[in-house]
Amino acid sequence: VTGRILLKLLHLLLLRHFSRQYKSLLTVNNGEQFGNWTWPEMCPENFFAVGFSVRVESNQYGADDTALNGIRLICAKDGSRSFLYTVESHTGYFGDWTQPQYCPSGVLTSFQLRVEPHQGLFGDDTAVNNIKFRCSSNPTLEANGMYWGEYGHWSQECTGGICGIETKMEEYQYGLDDSTLNDVRFHCCGRSCMLDAVV
Repeated sequence: VTGRILLKLLHLLLLRHFSRQYKSLLTVNNGEQFGNWTWPEMCPENFFAVGFSVRVESNQYGADDTALNGIRLICAKDGSRSFLYTVESHTGYFGDWTQPQYCPSGVLTSFQLRVEPHQGLFGDDTAVNNIKFRCSSNPTLEANGMYWGEYGHWSQECTGGICGIETKMEEYQYGLDDSTLNDVRFHCCGRSCMLDAVV
């Protein structure tokens, strides 16, 4: 019985991560080199990202800095946002989650990353420092991240809405230089005309 329950839980987890169909991947070209792409996490069917929060480590003043450690999408199904669902892929271990930010209306459709380039053999790498999102209703939201590095170009625009996330993470370095979040890509899903009318 226990094995059957575990299999059912695994099946539900796989459905959560992989079952939803998406149109395209939104990417940027200034991500950093360390770590590996981890698992995707998708909003449930007919849910789209309407807000986000980030996990950020503040300035360590001479100790090892990691800056942005994770990004959490907040998904909603309708314009009333009566039920919210969060997805975040793999996150780092440092810092705290910020208060969520939301599009005044509409959904997240594109993003821009602030990235500090590789600092060399003896430098302190932080990689991704901050992120901006653009909403379908036009406002731009900027996270309360860190300030090292520069913003690159905006990703492509999603004509539906962002519906999933996949992160590139450097695993914990056990006392060596941690950079944690190095890059991110978002899944773009189409919206029906009926959903467009209410979101």
